[in-house]
Amino acid sequence: MRRLLLTLALMLPLAASADTAPRVALETTEGTIVIELYPDKAPATVANFLQYVDDGFYDGTVFHRVIPRFMIQGGGFTRDYQQKETRTPVTNEADNGLRNERGTLAMARTSDPHSATAQFFINTVNNTNLNHRGKSPGGWGYAVFGKVVEGMDVVDRISALPTGRGTLNGMPAGDVPNRPVEIRSAQRATEQAAPDTTGEKDTTQ
Repeated sequence: MRRLLLTLALMLPLAASADTAPRVALETTEGTIVIELYPDKAPATVANFLQYVDDGFYDGTVFHRVIPRFMIQGGGFTRDYQQKETRTPVTNEADNGLRNERGTLAMARTSDPHSATAQFFINTVNNTNLNHRGKSPGGWGYAVFGKVVEGMDVVDRISALPTGRGTLNGMPAGDVPNRPVEIRSAQRATEQAAPDTTGEKDTTQ
């Protein structure tokens, strides 16, 4: 009996560790956004994102693309809209069963499905057209790897800001906020117990 109790005691820290999810706090000029990440669903994407966070890469970057009723995108340009140098791209994990629903965090990329580096976006509505449909160039979709758990009002406030024509890396671009929305800092926040998803609908397609 004593041996059984000892075994259970040793297992408790492991269980607690498995039930936690990393969080990142984005301190912006519009307020704080706290994001919970899903390393169990998107391990490579979360590791990539956290490395940029730990390196201080996102500090001083801006939300450079804002489209109401769609998403806000940031994490790649400085306050003067110059693009930052990034590491090598990460593999697209959009086939993980997570959907681009309101409040979720996903990786931005080019037309190449596996070109995501540092830039990310937060969905402000359910964007079903961005979900994974198949492993083809047009069907890969955009990898969701987290969700806003605090500060969705800040996201909505950013989404409602006036935008217009601007320049990104010296090139003309649309949907640029009329005044910079800066990410002053991005830091790991206190980890919380992961939500119990028992009984929730399956998000696979």
